[in-house]
Amino acid sequence: MKLIELRYLVALAREGNFSRAAHACSVSQPTLSMAVARLEDELGVHLFERGKGFVSPTAVGERIAAQAQKTLDAAQQIVNLANEGRNPLEGPIRLGVIHTIGPYLLPQLVHSLKSIAPNMPLLIEENMTANLTRMLLENEVDVLIIALPFELTGVLTRPLYDEQFQVIVPHGHKWAGRQEIRSEEIADEEVLLLKAGNCFRDQVLEACPQVSEPESDVRQGHSIGTIRCMVASGLGISVLPEGALIGPYDNDLITRIPFQAPSPSRRVALAWRPGFVRPQAIDALLTAIRQINNPAYHFI
Repeated sequence: MKLIELRYLVALAREGNFSRAAHACSVSQPTLSMAVARLEDELGVHLFERGKGFVSPTAVGERIAAQAQKTLDAAQQIVNLANEGRNPLEGPIRLGVIHTIGPYLLPQLVHSLKSIAPNMPLLIEENMTANLTRMLLENEVDVLIIALPFELTGVLTRPLYDEQFQVIVPHGHKWAGRQEIRSEEIADEEVLLLKAGNCFRDQVLEACPQVSEPESDVRQGHSIGTIRCMVASGLGISVLPEGALIGPYDNDLITRIPFQAPSPSRRVALAWRPGFVRPQAIDALLTAIRQINNPAYHFI
């Protein structure tokens, strides 16, 4: 049984005439007739009732023709998928991103990427670095946006931008009028941090080693948004990435203060498997990110 025979079968059932069916398939009438006859011999049933001037599918022929159409549709879908595979900017790309980057970078990235690769939507997985690392290695995502350092044998990385850290204090805090803060000054303050296991928490503690790790849950948050609210409520101060503090994320209840130079910062990068078969998609992501106009991102 061949797809071409199924195509002839469907055409004949649709047209009800050998001549018209042959014309629709761009073959001669004898070619189509012999192919249908071979199919009937192979299946061992009569697919059509033939008479003078007419041809009509039998009851079983109708059912087989309907199934043959589904088979032809499925085969065409395979061809369509293969065509998409030939164009690396066609079809979705599975993007993993850490929690402290996703909400702030992704809205701008999605908009920027549409102008470069409009037929390459992002399937987004937001998670912690450890989970995203496993997903990348197990081919559950194609590419990651993570903070360096990211040491993983056999995985490629490309730095994207640096993002400075800033101190945030509640409205009316004694530092609210300051132009800059020395990192050692925050040691005596109630510093709110993300929960353990978040890489940004570790980066803050590395940048500000004077900060003792909090013991009480009330001084920890699951997300940057929660930390901002806790600071606004007067529960303490915090250190957050600049991208999470400008534009729509700024408000009158908190004041952000830069660190004294050299300011602590993080470097954000793309990471992907070296065998990923769509390197042009990686290039499109790089271009889209670097087109983002955000003063918090200092592109490399």
